Amino acid sequence: MTPKDKKLIVVGLIVCGIIAVLAPFIASGNPDGLEKSAEQISTTSESGSYEAPFKDYVIPVLGDGPLSGVVALIVGVLVALGLGYFVSVVLKRRKPIEKSK
Repeated sequence: MTPKDKKLIVVGLIVCGIIAVLAPFIASGNPDGLEKSAEQISTTSESGSYEAPFKDYVIPVLGDGPLSGVVALIVGVLVALGLGYFVSVVLKRRKPIEKSK
């Protein structure tokens, strides 16, 4: 990894952190069109197939406040980055398919 790549990763992490900290304070409390439609046809409560780990960006231990939203977003960003890193390592270890002539 070149220094330029490392700098890009650090800048990306800083931008993700800023968004995670500011989002709970500037996000609308009203549901968007997709969420409202899902609630109207009862897909959100009756499906039972998947339960989000931090429903509505709330960590139960921290309560329903901006701090809870910030922590949930930061955890989400770290999980997404970790999964992305894991996939990149797995794909990097794979041998390329050789073309036969």
